[in-house]
Amino acid sequence: MVNLQKKITLSIIDYKGSKHIGLAFEKDETILNLLRQKFPLLRWSQSFKTWHLPYVSSLREQIFQLMQGIAWVDYSLLKNDNIVEKALKPKQIPDKKEIILEPLTNDKQVQVNNFERYLKSKRYSDNTIKTYLDALKIFLRYFHTKTIDAIVNDDIITFNNDYILANKFSSSYQNQFVNAIKLFFGKIQDRQINPELIHRPKKERKLPNVLSKEEIKAILEAHHNIKHKTMLSLIYSCGLRRSELLNLKPLDIDSKRNVVIIRQSKGKKDRITPLSPKILDLLRLYYKEYKPTQYLFEGQEAGTMYSEQSLQKVLKMALVKVKISKPVTIHWLRHSYATHLLENGTDLRYIQELLGHNSSRTTEIYTHVSTKNLQQIKSPFDDL
Repeated sequence: MVNLQKKITLSIIDYKGSKHIGLAFEKDETILNLLRQKFPLLRWSQSFKTWHLPYVSSLREQIFQLMQGIAWVDYSLLKNDNIVEKALKPKQIPDKKEIILEPLTNDKQVQVNNFERYLKSKRYSDNTIKTYLDALKIFLRYFHTKTIDAIVNDDIITFNNDYILANKFSSSYQNQFVNAIKLFFGKIQDRQINPELIHRPKKERKLPNVLSKEEIKAILEAHHNIKHKTMLSLIYSCGLRRSELLNLKPLDIDSKRNVVIIRQSKGKKDRITPLSPKILDLLRLYYKEYKPTQYLFEGQEAGTMYSEQSLQKVLKMALVKVKISKPVTIHWLRHSYATHLLENGTDLRYIQELLGHNSSRTTEIYTHVSTKNLQQIKSPFDDL
């Protein structure tokens, strides 16, 4: 019997010019795991605040069958499908190749489990383990008619063309597959995939998104809630990643030395960053009101970590209040921190340490968005 307490609402969304089906439901690990297993292309959209899948005509029925006895599927919003279709110009709808991925066979699942044990023994981060396992499962499911021993280099080229490129996935997503496949065949199968025949995408050079100091000031002053204000301010003032902020403990704030200790961040490295006196005053006001125990910023229940989704909502609310329409994410605050440091004359080597970058080349990208030297260049237009 269908559990009427659980509900999935289907809708049509225009995701980056492509027609997708949105799946809205209350947080439920059982439902989410079932959907992920059945639909490897399932993704979360921060803009629409919903899970979504590329549109195919049979998708509604597939979801309905999958959720039988688990949740009620409300597809009433799909009845106006033709309205959305008209709103999307034909050229905006990419011609995607619909591919049905069969479940993993038992022998392949055993090899995936072996790969997971290897990654854990090498102490890869939880995020990396999940990314590599998801990529490997999709790859092996794509070649469901072949045994692992029969997979060769040409199959990887086929996969890149017929799955990655056909579905217009990003180059970074393609790289995740390349990394996972190489590691799996090299360490678990004990046979090398020829690196020359694995087509890595040409690395894109994208400039980091940076906000002006005026925009940052407006965002940080938008909230009256001391907790929301402190979280956003600490991210910008210390150049923190989202996960770094959420994993902070009260003892990581060293008020005697005026530093924040960031433990086991990306690459399993510790680092320290200066603590602004203004932020310290803000933290004291926050601590006095909320009295956190386990984490510096906790969820609704004491001792639980504040969620990533809630943190992004805090930023979105600030953007609405100050009427900034740019698609700002938490990471923009970190990019802005680094760029503003550079424009203030801070040496790149120090910025590299503060951000926790392994390579100086990663930090040098901020020289391309700093306007300090550009503003000294006089346009020939001014002489006309």
